[in-house]
Amino acid sequence: MADTFDSRADILDHILQVRAYVDVFVTEMLRRGRIHDASKFDPAEKPAFDEAIPLLQGVSYGSTEYAKVLERLAPAFDHHYRCNSHHPEHYGPQGIAGMDLFDLVEMVCDWMAAAKRNPEDGVKLAYNVELFGIQDQLAAILANTLARWPERSPDEPKSDSSA
Repeated sequence: MADTFDSRADILDHILQVRAYVDVFVTEMLRRGRIHDASKFDPAEKPAFDEAIPLLQGVSYGSTEYAKVLERLAPAFDHHYRCNSHHPEHYGPQGIAGMDLFDLVEMVCDWMAAAKRNPEDGVKLAYNVELFGIQDQLAAILANTLARWPERSPDEPKSDSSA
């Protein structure tokens, strides 16, 4: 009778390869976290954010009042979108479809952080789905991610997972 095959070495090799890819992904996300929104300190953006942040205090994301502030400071926000690929606007008409997984993860983290400014709003996923034309399958993945986010504390912004 022939020797039986022991798959242990192949399995361990596969596991190590997957770990290496996950490490590369995490390293890229850590890099993005370090440079996230650095363009807000650029002279093309900082004065606008100095003006916008107080104006947006207590203003609901997606409201008419919110849109007026963005419109008023459009050149700075346009610059910001051009410099930061985690915004769908960065990709012009392609929008979300131009993004990669790194962009999407950073975008969701950005939404969660932004939602802390007005916690009663939470992450307005349904609004963003409509605004950015996010298709159903991706909308469901984003809703699942927000719902399953690890280590959510009681003060974390809620999500309107009705996407």
